[in-house]
Amino acid sequence: MNEYENPTPDEELPFEVDDAEAERRAAALRAGLTEFELSEEDEALLEGGAEGGADAGARPGLPVLAIVGRPNVGKSTLVNRILGRREAVVQDTPGVTRDRVTYPAEWAGREFTLVDTGGWEVDVAGMDARVAEQAEVAVDLADAVLLVVDGTVGAVDTDNELVRLLRRSNRPVVLAANKVDGAAGESDAAELWSLGLGQPFAISALHGRGIGDLLDAVLEVLPVVSAVAGPRPEGGPRRVALVGRPNVGKSSMLNALAGSQRVVVHEEAGTTRDPVDELIELGGRQWMFVDTAGIRRRVHQTKGADFYASLRTQAAIEKAEVGVVLVDASDRLSEQDIRVVQQVIDAGRALVIAYNKWDLMDEERRYYLEKEIEKDLVQVPWAPRVNVSAKTRWHVDRLVRALDTALESWDTRIPTGRLNAFLGELAAAHPHPVRGGKQPRILFATQASARPPRFVIFATGFIEAGYRRFIERRLRETFGFEGTPIEISVRVREKRRR
Repeated sequence: MNEYENPTPDEELPFEVDDAEAERRAAALRAGLTEFELSEEDEALLEGGAEGGADAGARPGLPVLAIVGRPNVGKSTLVNRILGRREAVVQDTPGVTRDRVTYPAEWAGREFTLVDTGGWEVDVAGMDARVAEQAEVAVDLADAVLLVVDGTVGAVDTDNELVRLLRRSNRPVVLAANKVDGAAGESDAAELWSLGLGQPFAISALHGRGIGDLLDAVLEVLPVVSAVAGPRPEGGPRRVALVGRPNVGKSSMLNALAGSQRVVVHEEAGTTRDPVDELIELGGRQWMFVDTAGIRRRVHQTKGADFYASLRTQAAIEKAEVGVVLVDASDRLSEQDIRVVQQVIDAGRALVIAYNKWDLMDEERRYYLEKEIEKDLVQVPWAPRVNVSAKTRWHVDRLVRALDTALESWDTRIPTGRLNAFLGELAAAHPHPVRGGKQPRILFATQASARPPRFVIFATGFIEAGYRRFIERRLRETFGFEGTPIEISVRVREKRRR
């Protein structure tokens, strides 16, 4: 092991330099780079400035359209057709969608929120009952409803029961007869006038037939400003993805944070398939929490609905700013848990690790569990950790503090002067070891970007991985960076030939 890997305590850096002196040193180092061969990309990087932020404000809430119907009538296929992309998980079996899932949508210049729901059925039990409840909640929280019926089958008893429910809701309803692929099926769709909801629009969600006329009718009943959705903050709330392997309590955690049964919770692993967004007020601020499907195994080893759910979970992580990885405290950290943590890091997102079901552990077990955690998380000691219980809401409020810490680090920028003064002191106290008779020298460093913090070091030779890890560890010790991955890249530059 090299001497810089574990320096003794008396070798710790005395990093004390005022900002003016730091800027003076950085300017001198920057001027020294003119002697080296620099590319246009290098010059652009060195001239780059800090990123700015948007002013906060508020906009009226978007109108909400809920899509409902019995199982396997093509609701999620219609959602994808309206969005113009494959967003909702679709499979040729009933019951794929289980939660109410929201998507931002637009038609003819009008923006609205689209809510996909699971199949509604009457007199069902277990998970099917929870799915039906979520569909009913979606109707209550909508400005208008789009009822989808299978046009090739016509109205069945379940459709008639659903119509009675919609009449009691007093929401405007637009009726869509799906799976009508040609003119021959339109006569069958016309029989749906008997439901008493007005004109049935014959469509094919799969092929796009009749979608334009349907959406024109939807816009006629949707209000311009929602009567149910609250105002939207300008710039949006911070986005948090709840991720983890199946059955660790992600959906229970979202329900605990929301204070309501926002998503379906069932003892069966893999209940959630589509990422579910929910705006939640926590710590006096609004956050956008996203419940995701459990990451079972590597994506290429999954199939069917689980395959598409895995892809959407990855997309949800990339759209988020911070990933909260839930771990079951009653189980030893598994390879799957480590893979989920790495997935968040690879996406460049801030990281918080939450040990769920902690309240089930007795005092003796907690003592040994703490020792196990220290060993298991040795690769990510910088990640904030909270011990919580989604079921009882125990210590859920501590999640806000951890999220704030991780996001503050994720957003952090170090002034170029301070960064170069830090690296100068570091290299003087612990120089890079000599390799092949040569010792690489750090010429200059800059923070190329934040979110996550990415540093670029210009050097006279290759800086090995061990020394880069040493730099990262000292960066964390000096500047914090708790809860965020750090990227360090090295550009080797040679002196200009005279």
